[in-house]
Amino acid sequence: MRIGTQFLGALGAKQSGRWFTFQWPADWHVIWHMMPTTPVQGAPEIEWDVEVERASTTHVTYWLTVRNLTSSQINFEGRYAVLNQ
Repeated sequence: MRIGTQFLGALGAKQSGRWFTFQWPADWHVIWHMMPTTPVQGAPEIEWDVEVERASTTHVTYWLTVRNLTSSQINFEGRYAVLNQ
């Protein structure tokens, strides 16, 4: 398995943002996870959706939409795991 952090992000209170990452091999099974780095106690901080574009016969692009559920600015890491490596 290969794991890592692909990007760092920040969102203002109640904001959403969209990131993309491209040229991932189409035969990899990639899981995405967003991890807050700004502590906020008492409730969930973020939620995210992943959409996939088949950019070519050999590569995909991932489109990651992240939503800040709090009334404060948050920072987070965009993490991935390649399960079949």
